[in-house]
Amino acid sequence: MTQRLRIAYLLTQDHGGPVDLTVRLAATLIDSGEAEVRVFGPPPRRGSDLVDGHHELIAVPRKGDLGAARRARAALRAWSPDVVHAQDRRAGLVSAGLPRVVHTYHGVPDDVGEPWFRGTRGAPKPSKYTRAVLAADALVARVVARTVAPAPSMATFLTGRLRVPTQRVVHIDNCVAMGEARPTAGPVRKLLFAGLLVERKGLDLLLAALAIPDTMPPDATLTVAGDGPERTRAERLADRPGLRGRVRFLGFRSDVPVLLRQHDAFVLPSRMEQQPLVIAEAMAAGKPVLATDTGGVADMLTVPGTRRYLATPGDVHDLARQLRALFAAPAHSGDLLAANARSRFSPETCAHQHLTLYRTLTAPM
Repeated sequence: MTQRLRIAYLLTQDHGGPVDLTVRLAATLIDSGEAEVRVFGPPPRRGSDLVDGHHELIAVPRKGDLGAARRARAALRAWSPDVVHAQDRRAGLVSAGLPRVVHTYHGVPDDVGEPWFRGTRGAPKPSKYTRAVLAADALVARVVARTVAPAPSMATFLTGRLRVPTQRVVHIDNCVAMGEARPTAGPVRKLLFAGLLVERKGLDLLLAALAIPDTMPPDATLTVAGDGPERTRAERLADRPGLRGRVRFLGFRSDVPVLLRQHDAFVLPSRMEQQPLVIAEAMAAGKPVLATDTGGVADMLTVPGTRRYLATPGDVHDLARQLRALFAAPAHSGDLLAANARSRFSPETCAHQHLTLYRTLTAPM
């Protein structure tokens, strides 16, 4: 009989991609009955009901709080898990040194540019502080049992740039909730952008590209779901000839899957990404995606029988060219995108792959 493992998930944040992923993964394993699961961390802002009865409150509010880190490690030891899975950068630091730790490496700091990430010769280096953070990341990855890289490009970065031993890195895709697929019928006219409004997400580039003459059809619109420090600037960029009255700002929304089904296509013009959960959500909804060729995005959108709309990161004119192609296409292969998302990014697939990893780490030597 297969051993029922005890899996502890450690978080130091209450919102964001790593939190959403952890809640879905933990809930799926709980429902399967194949593992005993407990999530250690602050209450998740979204989906806390999914782990109700399987959550223990701990707080590590900052990296330098050694007392909080000791209390977190003590709570983990007291529960005696078979595997500890740290799901954010600070959680990785806290749990390093405990037995059988898995750490998911969700992304590099914001000032790491795509060229430097890819190893392009002569690319601008990130700040000294960021390089120190990456050195700590490399040290953690050498100490923990495995580092999960959601995108193949991130696995390459870890083993190449950070010199993490190959055998300590494993690729497992992120997962998203699989809502109803509603493929787009006919040409794209209603675009959706969803994400934190920070410079890295490239909303300013999208607005500049849409403002170029002959890019946006007269009946096309853009909806922006999200909030952040760039919102005021973005609203100002949208208030100009060609865009005025055609861009709607919704602020933060927790119903992005619903919004995706209400729009024709999703666009993410980021300067830097890894494996964005929202792209997987858009694919699951059967919507064409226009994104920049950064991190693992091209890998996500490589679906046989479909067209990829990929622009060069930071290139407004290439983004406009891809937008014109998206608007001009008479039809899109939404059913194929949805089927691919369900086979690759479903919580069940993700949970199975993680459980296989956990069992490998706990198998008798």
